[in-house]
Amino acid sequence: MTSTDPAPSGASDILAEAMRPALARLYRRLRRETQYGDISPLQNLLLVLIIKSPGIGVGALAEIEGLRGPTVSGHVKQLEAAGLVTRTPPDPQDRRRTGLIATAEGERRVEALRRQRTDWLARRLDLLSPAERQAIAAAIPALVRLGE
Repeated sequence: MTSTDPAPSGASDILAEAMRPALARLYRRLRRETQYGDISPLQNLLLVLIIKSPGIGVGALAEIEGLRGPTVSGHVKQLEAAGLVTRTPPDPQDRRRTGLIATAEGERRVEALRRQRTDWLARRLDLLSPAERQAIAAAIPALVRLGE
């Protein structure tokens, strides 16, 4: 919330108090049900960002995630060692800067993880009534806006 945002209404506070633990619990369950293999959840997140922005640098990754450059650099080196990421040739304008690109194996891993999560979530949704699934479907646009 910025200083120009209005204070939340009482109804919003009540909704946020109910929603926050439900979302946190769902997120924890989704992570727990996912097999990351030999990479950490943070490394998977970095790999997803590299796939979305081929050629991105370590500094930009650190900035996006609000982490220190050396922290991200260490994780990127582990992704490289695992054969999931490769570096581009140095930038002709700045020989110190190289970009990062996911390998085919890195892309396969991210897709497999995405599929695992989608399958788990679909199985959980199957346990709900049609009305509950419809209520969740109707809430998706608002949830997307909350995350922006």
